[in-house]
Amino acid sequence: MASDTGLAELRVQARRAMERAYAPYSEFRVGAAVETAEGKVHAGCNVENASFSVTMCAERVAIGAAVTAGGRSLRRVYVCSTSVEPVPPCGVCRQALAEFGPDLEVISEGSGGQMQRWTLGELLPDQFRLEEHVPADEDGRNPGAERRT
Repeated sequence: MASDTGLAELRVQARRAMERAYAPYSEFRVGAAVETAEGKVHAGCNVENASFSVTMCAERVAIGAAVTAGGRSLRRVYVCSTSVEPVPPCGVCRQALAEFGPDLEVISEGSGGQMQRWTLGELLPDQFRLEEHVPADEDGRNPGAERRT
């Protein structure tokens, strides 16, 4: 797992995002901060919607912020929530994180101060990887691998 260098900044950004969460239906506030391979931090919070399927998780909002800023490779994600116990990302977020960091470190902090760490591989051992399922084109290139550059 990555060193704790920069962990304090990830925590501050995730907690700040959690405070801004829009969660009028569940009152379950979540903040996340992702760190890119270049060391830049991008945060996001959950944004609920009356049409529940439209709700966006904090982790995916943070990924979107990183991608918007040009990030393509994630090193770690810090998640905090109003849950007393640390909570891991949901299954959809795990797959979304795998797109940008299949081996990233996942850190979660509960409102009680307890922290837990995993690798994404521990949380999602059989990640879907498009390049493993799409045949190379006539030039021998794999379109799934190229789209990340």
